[in-house]
Amino acid sequence: MAKKSELPFSSVFRLLQVLICLSILSTFVTAQDGVTAEDGLLVNGNFEKEGIENRTSRAGDIDSLPGWNIDGMVEYINEGQKQGSIYLVVPEGKHAVRLGNEAQISQQINIQKGSTYSLTFSAARTCAQLESLNVSVPPSTRNVDLQTLYSIYGWDTYAWAFQAQSENVEVIFQNPGMEEDPTCGPILDAIALKQISTPDKLRDNAVINGDFEEGPWMFANETLGVLLPTNLDVATSSLPGWIMESSKAVRYIDSNHYKVPEGKRAIELLSGKEGIISQMVETDPGNKYTMSFLLGQAGDGCQEPMAVMAFAGDQADSFHFNNPPANGIYEPNNVTFTAKAARTRIAFYSLYYNTRVRDRSSLCGPVIDLVKVVDLSKSGTVAGFSGFSVSLLLLVSVLTMAFTLGSL
Repeated sequence: MAKKSELPFSSVFRLLQVLICLSILSTFVTAQDGVTAEDGLLVNGNFEKEGIENRTSRAGDIDSLPGWNIDGMVEYINEGQKQGSIYLVVPEGKHAVRLGNEAQISQQINIQKGSTYSLTFSAARTCAQLESLNVSVPPSTRNVDLQTLYSIYGWDTYAWAFQAQSENVEVIFQNPGMEEDPTCGPILDAIALKQISTPDKLRDNAVINGDFEEGPWMFANETLGVLLPTNLDVATSSLPGWIMESSKAVRYIDSNHYKVPEGKRAIELLSGKEGIISQMVETDPGNKYTMSFLLGQAGDGCQEPMAVMAFAGDQADSFHFNNPPANGIYEPNNVTFTAKAARTRIAFYSLYYNTRVRDRSSLCGPVIDLVKVVDLSKSGTVAGFSGFSVSLLLLVSVLTMAFTLGSL
């Protein structure tokens, strides 16, 4: 009788180890695909490469600002430079540029057509009068109001997203105003680009990017966070899945400079009802859901009390942050609702207009993180596994069955 073929257990174990390693490597490589060569500073995006000696350039003198084309009066600002008795703000490094009336700077960049990108840039106004900055990647354009100062430092960092209509686009920053005082005009510095990838929806969470880990470029020394101004188009959002539907910005923060409840990124709500963040999530009409989130404080000396208003469908509730919470960092909260349609709106805003204790001027507020919407009729142990975990379980089951059959 022919000897029955058997697969040694050690061989099966080694094969299982190899397959698991390949699965992990595949997951890692897939995650790295979202990082593009364009992520980071634009060419001379911090204006540290100087142009001509007199620091002032006019139309046609494109060599005056390396990496950039110039149209109109653009002034090269040095750290410590004064206008009268007032020091001009240089947000990052030792140099910045100031745009005169209707002046602009622009740069051609090569990117991936059809993809969404976010520009991060620092800007400041130089006079008390209303100033704004227009940022555009034609045909997309946006005016950023610089009148509201979110910090006492005289400048803030903003993010604005666009969808690439071609592989070669022009990034333009312009002073759209005609100021009575020609020495006024916005100061611009530290311009970076990041390709935005929308995270996949999880099996056990209807919220996209509920942990806020995917968002605009953040500089390593970005101590003020990044402001996300009003944006009603979720397709071109610097914060994938979310829109900012009110008149004021919310702040995107990182764990290097702030207290973040979970992971490396979170959202700090500012300006009360004027700073609303929301998302439309997929739901099954008639099913019961719970929306959960973590509520915390950024550790930036924000004046108490702090509270958030949370909306989920037709349900709304307010949640106050008790400092310090039981775990010292955050408090878990939830709102239960019954879906009335195939898409349900969830939203958050701060109940109060909070400022920092030390200056009574810098805007701050409660922090939200790890937002989840779970269908209670489907929730359970199996739903809690990620796709990767389920794949591994199936793989182990198949190999175990093969080993068993081979031993018979």
